Amino acid sequence: MASESSVSAWSCKQVAQWLQVQGFDDYVDLLCADHRLDGPSLLALTEADLRGPPLSLTVLGDIKRLAISLRQLQRQNQAQLEELGLQPRDSLPQRPGAAAEWSCDGADRHCNRGECSGDGTELRLRNGARSEYRSGAMQCHTHSNGRCRQDLAGRLDPEVWKTIISVIYVFSVFGFTAFVMVIVHERVPDMGTYPPLPDIFLDSFPRIPWAFAMAEACGLILCYMLILILLLHKHRSILIRRLCSLMGTVFLLRCCTMFVTSLSVPGQHLKCASKTYGNSIEKIQRALTIWVGFGMTLTGVQTCGDYMFSGHTVVITLLNFFVTEYTPRTWNLIHTISWVLNLFGIFFILAAHEHYSIDVFIAFYITTRLFLYYHTLANTRAYQQSRRARIWFPMFSFFECNVNGPVPNQYHWPFSKPAFMKTLIG
Repeated sequence: MASESSVSAWSCKQVAQWLQVQGFDDYVDLLCADHRLDGPSLLALTEADLRGPPLSLTVLGDIKRLAISLRQLQRQNQAQLEELGLQPRDSLPQRPGAAAEWSCDGADRHCNRGECSGDGTELRLRNGARSEYRSGAMQCHTHSNGRCRQDLAGRLDPEVWKTIISVIYVFSVFGFTAFVMVIVHERVPDMGTYPPLPDIFLDSFPRIPWAFAMAEACGLILCYMLILILLLHKHRSILIRRLCSLMGTVFLLRCCTMFVTSLSVPGQHLKCASKTYGNSIEKIQRALTIWVGFGMTLTGVQTCGDYMFSGHTVVITLLNFFVTEYTPRTWNLIHTISWVLNLFGIFFILAAHEHYSIDVFIAFYITTRLFLYYHTLANTRAYQQSRRARIWFPMFSFFECNVNGPVPNQYHWPFSKPAFMKTLIG
């Protein structure tokens, strides 16, 4: 039987026997066969692991009963927990005669004689109560609706419905961008009256005709790399949500800049005479053509007037940053390839004389700063729940309110077959 040896030395088979003894036969295959749960990992298992992916148990009664059995097992094996580097639940300091009551009121409070709070959270210790605060304890956060919800610390909720909203948001922005590009094409300055502006790079380097196609090829390779990472990443829903929100926001800003100021065409090779569409139907048809073709010359889309900052640079840079951020730091080859594609893509855009140098510089700066600011805020829980974040960054606050802490780079095979891929990825 499983009880005949130390729990930390149990095999998957012994864990399966323990689950059957406790009455959890329905979860033996899931925990032991699919996820290879052995003795040490059983001791480290928490209620958050049961509720969240990849387990995602849905029967509340089973979750609570299994969590109780796990706590009893951990309490009986505290010495083994210490050997494994895990914090025994009963060894944390307790205050006699005091119980913890969690409450949220959205106000800024301070710690004073057992009353501790952060921005938007409060832990109030009352007389005649007993405190049990630990790493797996429940935390309460206040959201914009003023309600209090309890989350397990460190839990990363996929919230697929929010991801769907972010996808709708970015595609709506792309559609709006395509329509704005039709409008700005009608306002392209006459090339005879307004020649290309002086530019150090464009004036110093001759144009390479095939360079812009190479820039788009670099973007496509980065896109395929990121799609593979999103497919295998454990928290793919959060990554897609962040990618769509950042991409949509940058392109929305680009719509404003290229609509407000119309620059002259950067090269004489571009056939960019202003074109007036007869009616709204023709404008919508042209916008749909740009939208379906993603504004790429490889798909036969030719646009003019969409300057001020480069959309191709935005896409290539954002893809590069997501590839390097959401892969392990030891994947040096992937990171090197990603950065080489990013830098060569920018060079090819300039070598094709499709944008001014300032277009590329502004696009790179805005994209990188927005990416870094977003992830800094997302990884700072205290600011993430603050009232200032909800006012100034409502979309960020909405998408990130239930993401507790940095997203770890964990991978798993998303399909049941082929099984050998699970072993390869781990």
